[in-house]
Amino acid sequence: IGSAAAVAAGVVPMAGANDGGGSIRIPAACCGLFGLKPGRGLVPAGPATAEDLHGAATNGAVSRTVRDSAALLDVLTARPDPGGPYLAARPELPYAELARRPRPLRIGFTTRSPIGTEVDPHAVAAVDETAKLLARLGHEVEPAEPEIDHRQLALDFLAMWTTQLAQTVDEIRRATGAGPGDFELDTHLLAAAGRSLPAPRYFAAHQRWNTYSRQLAAFHDRYDLLLTPTLARPPVRIGELDTPAPVRTLARALMKAGLLGTLAGTKAWERAVIANLAATPYTQLANISGRPAMSVPTYRTPEGLPLGTQFVGPLGGEGTLLALAAQIEAEQPWARLEPEL
Repeated sequence: IGSAAAVAAGVVPMAGANDGGGSIRIPAACCGLFGLKPGRGLVPAGPATAEDLHGAATNGAVSRTVRDSAALLDVLTARPDPGGPYLAARPELPYAELARRPRPLRIGFTTRSPIGTEVDPHAVAAVDETAKLLARLGHEVEPAEPEIDHRQLALDFLAMWTTQLAQTVDEIRRATGAGPGDFELDTHLLAAAGRSLPAPRYFAAHQRWNTYSRQLAAFHDRYDLLLTPTLARPPVRIGELDTPAPVRTLARALMKAGLLGTLAGTKAWERAVIANLAATPYTQLANISGRPAMSVPTYRTPEGLPLGTQFVGPLGGEGTLLALAAQIEAEQPWARLEPEL
């Protein structure tokens, strides 16, 4: 979020970012920027780690222009990591060159929330207007979406996220001597959920990633790209996502009794997971499947708030995404758009 704010404010022309569940695309959508999440293994993650979040998290950037993001991707992928777990295929041409070579595409789009939550009319309008623009540019666009159990995917994503957070908290405490009072209540709540997850259930959740990836691949057999809103609603106000007071009170009581982890796996926990992802239900699929995805600032609300649209590509689809984004940017420039204060 800080990187996107710095770029949107004009402090820097681009900034590094990483994306484990949407953290390049979501801030880019909120700030009217371009954000590309590369596919799994393309940008080396080492040497400290082989991959982050089983490869769900990748490094990239947020920028004002497609040109800058394409040039940076060429730099980040210039040499493979000899100690890394993957040797990702690089295209024959540089990404900066591929961004100048658009081609007609078949694009399936949806505005339905994959987890059954509400979608703001502005998020729907963002996709509808983008679909019309794509049609004018010569692309074949029609309603379509992959057949995936997204509610289970959301729970499996949070299983990975919470266990990783628990490990991070433990690592910080060992390295710094930090105590319980040095972490926020929400951090304790999520970490406790991660610690309470039995290893066989975690393994089963990770095994299902294969199912989701293959279901998305079946979609890409029919369509070059998937188009969705990046956000299910306009950007939230500061403090709007704070944990409700009743939940904080209950969490403190359970933490004091040593029972905080008992919430995980309950129906209440499942409802909390879905509610937590209601504003951003579209982005986790690309992380779980390891596919490249981008947020393009194609829409502004009547109040001037940016609201991006997301495109998800197949394996190796970074060049296709960049070329389409550059084509949209040429037709509908966004780099100098700023909201009225």
